[in-house]
Amino acid sequence: MATTNPLQFIQQVRAEVSKVVWPTRREVMLTTVMVFILAALTAVFFALVDITIRSGLQYVLNMFG
Repeated sequence: MATTNPLQFIQQVRAEVSKVVWPTRREVMLTTVMVFILAALTAVFFALVDITIRSGLQYVLNMFG
């Protein structure tokens, strides 16, 4: 394994960081909004599934109880 001195390491890190394409403010806002929307839709979906399963289970248990 090749070793590099700390100065070379810092130079390499700076070179790699300069290659990063940072998102624009608009892109960050859009993806953030999309995450919140999809999280809300997922929560609603699982709430409906939970209500459906609970209602079905209560129906079955009431038939025998």
